[in-house]
Amino acid sequence: MVSAMRVSSRLASVLLERRIIVCVGSGGVGKTTTAAALALAAARRGKRTLVITIDPAKRLANSLGLRQLGHTVQEVDRALVRKGAASATGELHAMMLDQKQAFDEVVQRHAKDPAAVSRILANPVYAQISGSLAGAQEYAAMAKLHDFDREGNWDTIIVDTPPTAHALDFLDAPRKLSEAIDSPAIDWFRKLQGGSGSSWSIVGKTGAFVLKRLSKFVGSRFIDDLGVFFTEFNDILGGFKQRAEETFALLRQPRVGFVLVASPEPMAVREALFFHERLVAAQMPFIGFVVNKVHPTLPIRADVPAIAAALAAHPGVAGLGVSGTTCTMAAQALFAAHGDIETLAEADRVAVGQLHKAGGATALLVEVPLLRDDVHDVDRLVGLERYLLG
Repeated sequence: MVSAMRVSSRLASVLLERRIIVCVGSGGVGKTTTAAALALAAARRGKRTLVITIDPAKRLANSLGLRQLGHTVQEVDRALVRKGAASATGELHAMMLDQKQAFDEVVQRHAKDPAAVSRILANPVYAQISGSLAGAQEYAAMAKLHDFDREGNWDTIIVDTPPTAHALDFLDAPRKLSEAIDSPAIDWFRKLQGGSGSSWSIVGKTGAFVLKRLSKFVGSRFIDDLGVFFTEFNDILGGFKQRAEETFALLRQPRVGFVLVASPEPMAVREALFFHERLVAAQMPFIGFVVNKVHPTLPIRADVPAIAAALAAHPGVAGLGVSGTTCTMAAQALFAAHGDIETLAEADRVAVGQLHKAGGATALLVEVPLLRDDVHDVDRLVGLERYLLG
């Protein structure tokens, strides 16, 4: 317990030192709750804090006492944040990223003129791509994080990412987006498009034949929309790439830290180990693991006869007038249940050991026990600090 508390206090120091904390992990391991608890803890220590989620679940809003979250930043009730806090000046704000709106903001920033912005945003091809292109959501989140960091209005920014399969896209988004937009097929469309952006140039019989065949399947209007989009978007692609490179560089800075949230479940551990490898390979500043839902080990020295005797001697049991045989049967059931829990605790200890070995001596590892009640409000988030930060 002493070592665990020391590790937790080290996480508290890291929380106060780093400006950006990115929480990653698989689904169902308490990642969103952990992000909310860390953000609340920073605010209660005097930091002007922002927590961003790109997970559409409503857990974050509910746990912070907000009816809903949207693309506009909202402040959590200061009375709730500062109740019993060490600081009376901290603030907590929250938002949930709207992928389409965030993507539109990037277009508006990098398009050559307002007219080009209007044409791109009104283009049906753009409407489809901005909502479904691989890596678009993660790219939009990175761009938004970059904006918030550049504005300098926040002491601490906590990012709650999607589950691991998508959080990997958080790192791959710039490459995927560039490959999708800058592919040979799309470059071919750009070359076919005329300089005016409204008609196709004559580039030979092969190109004309292909376009004619395509138009039979998707319509000539769609082909025209496609050509206009790629011509317009080509002008801002350099801005997109630059923003991706800047954000990727930001995520590698010492003032940023990645917290990998996991649980002792075998699948969650495998995904955590895989993602840890990705973070290390990408040279991202890894802080450590937060392992939720750990079964604590509670060894007992009593045997079945001793438990049966204790039950029989308890005033509440004695008042029922039960026999010694009944107490023995109850003691056997309790002893067996305790054995099952100890087995789970041993399995969890092995799983946590795998994460500890992967992280090495420099990585933090904080264990949060399996809690009886769900964490769904500010008071319970404050209580979670006991385990996360000591």
